[in-house]
Amino acid sequence: MATTTTEVEKKTGSFKSFDGTEVYYEVRGKGKPIVMAYGIGCPMNHWIHQVRHFSHHYQTILFDYRGHGGTPVPDDKENLSLDAIATDVKCLLDHLKIEKASLWGHSFGAQVLFRVYELSPEIFSNLVLINGFATNPIKNMFGTNIVETIFPYLQLGQQAYPSIVSKMWKMGITNPLAVPLSALAGGFNLSLTSMRDIEVYAKTIGSMDPGVFMHLFEQMMKYDAQHVLSEVKVPTLIISGSKDGVTPGSYQDMMHDKIVGSEIQRVPYGSHCTQLDMPEFVNLRIDKFLQQNKW
Repeated sequence: MATTTTEVEKKTGSFKSFDGTEVYYEVRGKGKPIVMAYGIGCPMNHWIHQVRHFSHHYQTILFDYRGHGGTPVPDDKENLSLDAIATDVKCLLDHLKIEKASLWGHSFGAQVLFRVYELSPEIFSNLVLINGFATNPIKNMFGTNIVETIFPYLQLGQQAYPSIVSKMWKMGITNPLAVPLSALAGGFNLSLTSMRDIEVYAKTIGSMDPGVFMHLFEQMMKYDAQHVLSEVKVPTLIISGSKDGVTPGSYQDMMHDKIVGSEIQRVPYGSHCTQLDMPEFVNLRIDKFLQQNKW
C-alpha cells in the first residue's frame, strides 16, 4: 500500500456510554474498521500518521478516554476506570454498528485492549500493540525506581492540595526542559519525531486534570493482564522501540512469549512513541501484517 500524507474527511460524533457519559470519537475513511487506543494523557494526534495512511483504505476510528480531550470526567467518579474505558470500546462499536474490528493500542492502550479482550473477545479481528505492556510498567521506568517512589506522595498531594498540584503540574509540563528531559528518558526521539507532535502532546497533558491522570495511572499500576495473554486467539503484531526507556523491550518480549502465534517487530531508534518516530516503517509493517492475515 502506498504511503500518502493527504487526509481523508473527518466525521465526529459522540455517544452515551453505559453510564450516560458522552464519549467523543472521530471516523475517517471507509472499509474494514480499525480502532486506535492511545496512552494515558495522550492526544489523538499520537495516531496522526497512521490515520493519514490507513484511512485511504480502511475506516479509522479514534476515541477519547474519560477525562481526555472531548470526553468529560464521568459524573460518578467510580466510573473513571480501566473497566469503564474498556466497556466504552464495546459501546463505541455497538454505536457504529460494527461487529468486529482491528484494535490497536499504544502504551496504556495495550492494557485497555487486554481488558476489552477479557470482556468482549468476539469483537477482535486482530490486534496491534505498539510499545505496550501487560503489567505494571513503573518498576524501573526511565531506568530508575523514582516513579514508583514518588507516585504515592504525588497522590497524597493531589488529594490534600489539588489546586497547588494542578498549578505545579502545568508549570512542569510546559517547562522548556520538559521536552528534552522526556526525550532523554526515552519518551521521544527528538531527531525523528516532529517537534509539532511533541508540542501537541505537551499541550494536551498540560491541560489535563492531574487528578484524572493519577487516578488512571493507579489503575494502570494495579491491572495485570498476564492471564489474558494466553487467551488471545487472534493474529497479533507487537511493535517495540529499541530506544524505549519508558516501557523497554522486555515488556513486549513477555507479551510475545505468551501470545501464541504473535509476531514482534523491533524498531531501531524507536522511542516510546515509535509510531511518531518512524511512521512509514511502522505503517508498512502493519500493512504487511494485515495483508498476510487476509484482513
